[in-house]
Amino acid sequence: MTEWHQSFDTRFDRFVLNNAPPERLAGGFRWLEGPVWFGDAGCLLFSDIPANAIMRYTPPLGPGEGQVSVYRYPSNFANGHTRDLQGRLISCEHGSRSVTRTEHDGSITTLASHYRGKRLNSPNDVVVKSDGSIWFTDPHYGIMTNYEGWQAPQELPCHVYRIDGQSGELQVVCDDFACPNGLAFSPDESRLYIAETGLMFDADATRHIRVFDVGADGCSLKGGEVFHGVSPGAADGIRLDSDGNLWSSARDGVHCLSPEGELLGKIMIPETVANICFGGRGKSRLYICATTSLYAITLNRSGAQRP
Repeated sequence: MTEWHQSFDTRFDRFVLNNAPPERLAGGFRWLEGPVWFGDAGCLLFSDIPANAIMRYTPPLGPGEGQVSVYRYPSNFANGHTRDLQGRLISCEHGSRSVTRTEHDGSITTLASHYRGKRLNSPNDVVVKSDGSIWFTDPHYGIMTNYEGWQAPQELPCHVYRIDGQSGELQVVCDDFACPNGLAFSPDESRLYIAETGLMFDADATRHIRVFDVGADGCSLKGGEVFHGVSPGAADGIRLDSDGNLWSSARDGVHCLSPEGELLGKIMIPETVANICFGGRGKSRLYICATTSLYAITLNRSGAQRP
């Protein structure tokens, strides 16, 4: 163990570079979430939810500090983000209780806000599959207080949803979570991992990552067994690398799990980590949203998600 990483398996020793420790890129935020890399624009977007803002981080072209600027304010208390097959920004908004798409001209289209006539809770995290479908989680965290949205009555259970890439139809794909949170597909999209973080204010909340097999139709899920229980803290945002290893946020940093659910190692971060994403050259830069600060580390790994 070094001061910044801990190995439990020799495989992890090949994933980290001893001369490339985590870097604190920016600070002074309130609660960071939802990082998404824009390779064509050379920047990272991420949410400061309580500040009601989407921020932009632009890495330096040479030695020196990167630039942080406001991308959107107000953001409707945006949380998780991803990009669709056309490179457009897909966002989960607590304030509007919806999933939106930012068009190339900057206009915003609402993709989902209601299910069977009732308002969604507070869409949290989102991924796009290769068929263009959009999958997102809808826990109640953004409507339980006025800190990350607007406190309001809950109209629907906390489900996992899929928006069809062609018809735009909204369907429930998983309905047996207390509060689903982060989600990510395996590199071949045969498996979907979903983090369970439990009901807010529940001292005995169940917290773990579950794994589902994606059906031959590309939209149904089977299984759902427990894949791993992150400790300390809980899994929030999760991402896969190109070899199928799962990287998860945790209270003490970022945990790396094998495709079989074994804890391979940890990257230690001095703040609770909420979410992560791969980006940069070769998708080998892991960006880390950790409470009040944005961090990054260069790994000997490549992210599985699209740039």
